[in-house]
Amino acid sequence: MTPAQFAALTARFAPLRVGVVGDFSLDRYFDIDPARAETSLETGRPVHNVTRVRCSPGAAGNIVQNLGALGAGTLWPIGFCGEDGEGFELLKALRAVPGVSLDCFLRTPDRHTFTYTKPLLHAPPQAPVELSRLDIKNWAPTPADVEDELGIALHRLAPELDALVVMDQAGVPGAGVITPAILQHVRDLARARPRLVVVADSRHGLGRFPPLVFKMNAAEFAVLTGGRADAALPALLAGAERLAAASQQPVFITLAERGIVGAAPGAPAAHVPALPVRGPIDIVGAGDAVTAALTLALAAGAPIEAAMTLAQAAASIVIHQLGTTGTARVPELRARLFP
Repeated sequence: MTPAQFAALTARFAPLRVGVVGDFSLDRYFDIDPARAETSLETGRPVHNVTRVRCSPGAAGNIVQNLGALGAGTLWPIGFCGEDGEGFELLKALRAVPGVSLDCFLRTPDRHTFTYTKPLLHAPPQAPVELSRLDIKNWAPTPADVEDELGIALHRLAPELDALVVMDQAGVPGAGVITPAILQHVRDLARARPRLVVVADSRHGLGRFPPLVFKMNAAEFAVLTGGRADAALPALLAGAERLAAASQQPVFITLAERGIVGAAPGAPAAHVPALPVRGPIDIVGAGDAVTAALTLALAAGAPIEAAMTLAQAAASIVIHQLGTTGTARVPELRARLFP
């Protein structure tokens, strides 16, 4: 990709309208100063004194954050939060993302707000150290009336969209947004609007998903195809080609330090290597940055290899942002690709 091609591609992001349906979490960081450590008089146990609390959208919310950072025009989160303090903070964080409309986002007393609470010990110049995380999840199946509302929102919104991201990250299958009923709605939308770019990413595997643009890591690809997560690059390229031919949709496989592999139906697979590491890294959020960059690039008409080049630059920027999920902006991508 040349600087001129990069400029032309990223200039096409501003008019794009993107929906993100999936599991939205609150990422809540507790910044701890170890120099202020105490011992509890009541229990005799260590006390970690929190000096700052930071909240940001996580999971599908982090994809929304990255889409906004990359300059997408309008963003519709499609999901839910609870009527709790965590839900208040999540909505506040989502509203801060440029271009976000919350018209299709539900707040319901029947769900807890999916929350990752991350205590971080800060002792510069070392990188932050994450202590045991505290998670809030939903353990019971998502109520049918919530599914119905989300399905109605999806169908109402579909004619407005240039792209849709489907993000499955709930800790308990069936207790999040991407239930079998919602997947059926996505399947129907994809069939009715074949030109709509629909990118799917699932922590639980994509085997139950309809044919969409699949983005997965090497381990998820191995589960889906019966291969090996540590397969050599030629085997991954061939596997991506077979899967793209079978689904008639693009396929992307992220390979951490080995970069990314992608294939479009009827075309040879391509590999884009990872950019060099430039110091301490934190890989949290890198996959979300890749998903956002791939989605916008494909919706803007980019070829597979150009989309992957942009995605690798986004991942490189995010992994060097320590103690946060992170985002990548277009000027940062330009500086990383064309130093």
